[in-house]
Amino acid sequence: QACTYPCQCPSQPLQCPAGTSHVLDACGCCKVCARQLGELCSLQKPCDHHKGLYCDFSKIHRGSGICLAHEGATCDLLGKIYHNGESFQPTCKLQCICMDGAIGCIPLCSEDLRLPSPECPNPRRVKFHNQCCEEWICQEGSEENRFETAMAVFREDPTRKPELNNLQENCLVQTTEWSACSKSCGMGISARVTNNNPQCRLEKETRLCMVRPCNFPMEKTKKGKKCLRTPKPRQSLRFEFSGCTSTHLYRPKFCGSCTDGRCCTPYVTSTVEVEFRCPEGDFFQRKMMFIKMCSCHYDCPRDNDIFLATYHRRMIGDHV
Repeated sequence: QACTYPCQCPSQPLQCPAGTSHVLDACGCCKVCARQLGELCSLQKPCDHHKGLYCDFSKIHRGSGICLAHEGATCDLLGKIYHNGESFQPTCKLQCICMDGAIGCIPLCSEDLRLPSPECPNPRRVKFHNQCCEEWICQEGSEENRFETAMAVFREDPTRKPELNNLQENCLVQTTEWSACSKSCGMGISARVTNNNPQCRLEKETRLCMVRPCNFPMEKTKKGKKCLRTPKPRQSLRFEFSGCTSTHLYRPKFCGSCTDGRCCTPYVTSTVEVEFRCPEGDFFQRKMMFIKMCSCHYDCPRDNDIFLATYHRRMIGDHV
């Protein structure tokens, strides 16, 4: 179809299934739900290029094609084989995709946590019949018991009880330490749980992290030293995440290496909002870890797996 300018896009927000990308149509005008593996496609209905899919016009005529995946390794999950680029649901709670031998999943159910509050003194998660995801319900109790339970989280004020519409002021903020970065090199994810929000609700929040680039050239250690703790790149760089790049240049510190068997991990960090720009022209912001100091030690992640239980190092002094 011929493109018409200026662009006229639907006023309603785009509603796509979970795990489906929003991509520009062939005119570069409007965002559409990307077509998935095996679905019909066209210039106006492009395939999900974020998942390595392309529109093959050789098998179907009249301007239509079918979404195929570029060559890549298959995935094996519990004995079932999935093709590269194939989306699937192993359970009703997960939407997954196979990408060149690796499986990535997003949760379809909310993973939020709840602390007691005056409006919900006894939160409980319940599974309802014919529903996959559990839902929070608030058990009612006596007025006296209601505030006794909530006071475990809220500051006690002898002059008055906390008002239901003043949660933020009375909230006793509780925040865990950031977890270790999910990757020893390249872009990863770090997470923590906090109730520092207007609802005083315990929720999981994440930030991007990069301990070191995977192709980072290591400098030589100084004479008499066996570790290089926090080297800086010689030139400023742009961060890349999910095909998008940071709008600003950065010259961050990374964790170095040792020659005596020790490993270096982040010790003091800060969290900064970084803006990313995508090829389709979209902008978004994500929190990202910036390293201030690294620690070199023998308490290394076993087999380079930072999620194993033997790894107990933690980061301190973090601030947003």
